[in-house]
Amino acid sequence: MFWWYNMYSTVDISATPRPMYPADGRKIPDHYAEPPELRDELNRLLGQFPLFTFWGPMTSIESSRWIARATAHVRKTRNPTLTLCYLPHLDYCLQKYGPDPDHPRVSADLREIDEVAGELIESAERQGDRVVVVSEYGIVPVRDAVHINRALRKAGLIRVRNEMGRELLDAGASKAFAVADHQIAHVYLQHGADIAEVRQLLEGLDGVAAVHGEEGKRALGLDHPRSGELVVLSAPDRWFSYYWWLDDDRAPDFARTVDIHRKPGYDPMELFLDPAIRLPKLKVARRLIARKLGFRNLLDVTPLQPTSLVKGSHGLLTDGLDSPLVISNTPELMPEGPVAATAFKGLVLDHVFSQ
Repeated sequence: MFWWYNMYSTVDISATPRPMYPADGRKIPDHYAEPPELRDELNRLLGQFPLFTFWGPMTSIESSRWIARATAHVRKTRNPTLTLCYLPHLDYCLQKYGPDPDHPRVSADLREIDEVAGELIESAERQGDRVVVVSEYGIVPVRDAVHINRALRKAGLIRVRNEMGRELLDAGASKAFAVADHQIAHVYLQHGADIAEVRQLLEGLDGVAAVHGEEGKRALGLDHPRSGELVVLSAPDRWFSYYWWLDDDRAPDFARTVDIHRKPGYDPMELFLDPAIRLPKLKVARRLIARKLGFRNLLDVTPLQPTSLVKGSHGLLTDGLDSPLVISNTPELMPEGPVAATAFKGLVLDHVFSQ
């Protein structure tokens, strides 16, 4: 859920992006809201949620601006006890261009989101509300990907299924496969697989900083039953791809599209238009026109190479200016020193309920 509002004394109020997927293969921008009439109310007031500026190569301030205006409307009409609002805008440019504030695109995006967030904060403070601003993570500069599943494939641990000349991951038949998430990868092994062999293989990969089994996961607080037999951390300047194919011509068709549901892991390459395509925006326009005319096609403009396009990532523990921040307009409720992620809930509740 990307943003939500909660009235403890009466009813939950929420809204989150949720496109519609008709049987003909289209993806129609929409959002889910509770209560249901809030969806139509926000659509009448703000128009259709700008899904295609929320994620993908066409991201812009428009999605965060829509979210902020929806937040302001709910605050005005429902007077919630607690308002939680997620503004995603900085996520995009910092991954595309890196966390350098002097980069012209980064500085422009900083100004845009500062204006949008500033309006919300000023409105809340005019009403005498307490405000907490928090970043989920700190993004660090990276230079390239670590193809962890390709290493498992070369070692004979991954099984693929050939469909129409494309190679699909057969996770259930694989002895080991990884779910990639930025700078962390969760590796799942079949019962009976040699965990020591897999661990040694991964520890030898260029760009891997650490591989943790049960003891290491427990020390890091990552020992969830579904976290995988191994948790792998990248070097600070690298990130993990989900790629398992060894020849890009045999990559699945969805690899070159924005498709978060089929990919076993996060794919920051979805933020880019393939630099190998001449006039990529023209190709996108032609594809979209064809869809409106009823033709089925792929919006296949996501690059597979070079993965060095990605300039920022996150997931590792950081310190100093690379760390996530918590800022409050009520300093007497803030603890001295760092705030543990697990303590953030209590911090928010203190802001809501303390006198």
